[in-house]
Amino acid sequence: MDTKRKVAIAAGVLAAAFPVAASGGNGSTLGACPEIPLPQGSEPVSLDPANFTTEIDNLYWPMKPGSRWVYRETTPQGSRARVVVKVTTKTKLIANGIRARVVSDVVSEDGKPVEVTQDWYAQDCAGNIWYLGEKTAEYENGKVVSREGSWEAGVDGAQPGIALPARPQVGMTYRQEYYAGHAEDAGEVFSRDEQVQVPAGHFGDIVMTKDTTALEPRVLEYKFYARGVGPVLELGISGGSDRADLLSYRRGS
Repeated sequence: MDTKRKVAIAAGVLAAAFPVAASGGNGSTLGACPEIPLPQGSEPVSLDPANFTTEIDNLYWPMKPGSRWVYRETTPQGSRARVVVKVTTKTKLIANGIRARVVSDVVSEDGKPVEVTQDWYAQDCAGNIWYLGEKTAEYENGKVVSREGSWEAGVDGAQPGIALPARPQVGMTYRQEYYAGHAEDAGEVFSRDEQVQVPAGHFGDIVMTKDTTALEPRVLEYKFYARGVGPVLELGISGGSDRADLLSYRRGS
């Protein structure tokens, strides 16, 4: 997704984000990591599948199979939805050659699913989480009415993006996804020392990101990531004021 602006990443930040070598989620060394800048806008990237793993252990968003997050999503009008995100044991070979972890995301209202999504993530040898696509379906009265927003890296010009950098530093910008006209989200690390109170508890040392989309320039969302947990709060700031609070988290085994 396009960013509103491009911020040059200083050499020191690049060095922190892309060390010479790093271990994958299973503790094995994947090899030397190329110094690839975080992707911006629609620019193409060439990624080596050998530098990726489905074992995701990013400090701010670990995705161990079996991990489960439950959120309460609310709108100013008072409507509520339940969102259940679960890391599955399944993997998917993406069109660009990278094998990704399949993460289930189900949004329900009054006990009935309104949106069911499979998200595909992989972690590079530096620890950055890459977002490689999604298969989504929106439901009305139990029937699929739309699959808008579905995309896969390497198909029809779609490019992968960053879900979360390995070591978030204030000022880092990156695209989260890019499929022209369908998915063009971007993120920016806004802070690293926030604190958040949600039904699941109090969290400190929060990384806060500022998320935008070129498809809806007036939309602005803040997301808050807790160490060892992942996303704990999402706030719509402009273009809507929805919020999603973490109700519970269970780490996979």
